[in-house]
Amino acid sequence: MQLTLDQAGQKSMNADVRIVSAFQKTKTSKVKGKESTEVTVSVDHWADKSLKEEFAGLRAGKNFKAAKDEVLTFTGTMGETVKVVGLGDRTKLKAEDLRKSTARIFKAVKAEKHTSVSIDLASFDVIRDTAHAAGLIAESIGMSNYSYDKYLSKKSSDALKEVLITGFDKKKEVAIKKALETSGHVVSSITVARDFVNEVPNVLRSTEYAKLIEADVKKSLKGVKVKILNRAQLKAEGMNMFLSVNDGSAFEARLVHLTYEPTKKTAKTKHIVLVGKGLVFDTGGYSLKPGANMMSMKHDMAGSATVYAAFRAAVLLGAPVKITCLLGITDNAVNSLATMPDSIVTARNGKTVEILNTDAEGRLVLGDVLDYACDLKPDGIIDAATLTGACLVALGNQVTAILGNDQKWIDTVLNSAKASDEYMWQLPIIPEWSADMKSKIADLKNIGSPMRAGTATAAAFLQEFIKHDIPWAHLDIAGTADGQSHLPYCPPVGGSGLTIRSLVHLLMNTK
Repeated sequence: MQLTLDQAGQKSMNADVRIVSAFQKTKTSKVKGKESTEVTVSVDHWADKSLKEEFAGLRAGKNFKAAKDEVLTFTGTMGETVKVVGLGDRTKLKAEDLRKSTARIFKAVKAEKHTSVSIDLASFDVIRDTAHAAGLIAESIGMSNYSYDKYLSKKSSDALKEVLITGFDKKKEVAIKKALETSGHVVSSITVARDFVNEVPNVLRSTEYAKLIEADVKKSLKGVKVKILNRAQLKAEGMNMFLSVNDGSAFEARLVHLTYEPTKKTAKTKHIVLVGKGLVFDTGGYSLKPGANMMSMKHDMAGSATVYAAFRAAVLLGAPVKITCLLGITDNAVNSLATMPDSIVTARNGKTVEILNTDAEGRLVLGDVLDYACDLKPDGIIDAATLTGACLVALGNQVTAILGNDQKWIDTVLNSAKASDEYMWQLPIIPEWSADMKSKIADLKNIGSPMRAGTATAAAFLQEFIKHDIPWAHLDIAGTADGQSHLPYCPPVGGSGLTIRSLVHLLMNTK
């Protein structure tokens, strides 16, 4: 499917479907002491004046109130289908409303098997920023157009070949093109992440995953340095927690180390490190998961896919900061060599760790990789992981948990999430939870008290591997990494691609 700018509107006149929006205007008045409300429909913002005249003459239009996501469909004089999308009260609309409404009408039109669609940008510019509105529309369409049919013997045919964006001032065209380019890079990276998360575990082995990332870097990202550490190199690094998770696997662990530097790097250029948990499948190890809980554990590498996609988009957009992306990749399997509960290993930072539950494995991988990240002495670290089921209990599957050691850095991440219309909520790390992670026979243990603040105690464990007073934020995406059926631009099942936009915003706006 192609997204095309049609400033003159010539191609749009011949599109199968023309989409415009309408707003509600509510007028309240008092007559003889009684309050009455009158709702009228505003279409003054339509670029095509003749279409306004057609709409004004419709009988069906008399009952159309332009309520949010209410749609009025009629046939235009050229024989085309015209869809008028209600957006409700214009004064209450925000960027996320535009994303959602665009996604809903796009999916409805696509399901009707039309080949070409035009969208009147002027009518959808609810945020009064034409270029930004165009970018949001393109982002929404791109995210909504995703499907994963790799293993279907009969693929679904896509009749829709072109979406035309029309109804804008010629003076805005350069800015609109730039916005579309930006959204294109973000959407393509979200697609890469979703594909990785949705790939099946008998294909996406740790070794294969590392190769796929390396291949994508070489194909798509100029100037990015790639270093991939194998099991022997991880052993030499002293990453014994990481390797304890890999001990039961038939496939070697991998640490993917990617580095990007901006073309105009100076001594003041900030350096951000992204760290991702890449458990390509998690059985729980000897602390075996129940069968029902093991299904969907192919998604346990979503943290690595998330930070890689953010890194990818930021590189394509020419981020002003140096970015390192570190992906700790393995599976957590069971064989005669697998780590047993009650084992003690020595982490890369020299601390000993009692492994009481082999299903609390993500923190073991991340701990060693975070210590490795700290040796790079960046200005800030962000890790992302599907780390705890407790996160879903606390925040459901709609909100990402954020915890960390530096409030200013946490606020920076939260501000980027807010700017990207993605939900994040801060949870605390208090001294009592750090104390709960102390072992009686080692420096640390890998689980806290049962059924007590599992998300926060996991973060308290990770904090033990942050050094040099580096600002660090931990994102627990266990709830948001997949299955976002409440968002029309996300697949109802499978990888969501959420959190990527927030991280891209942060990387592009850090100075």
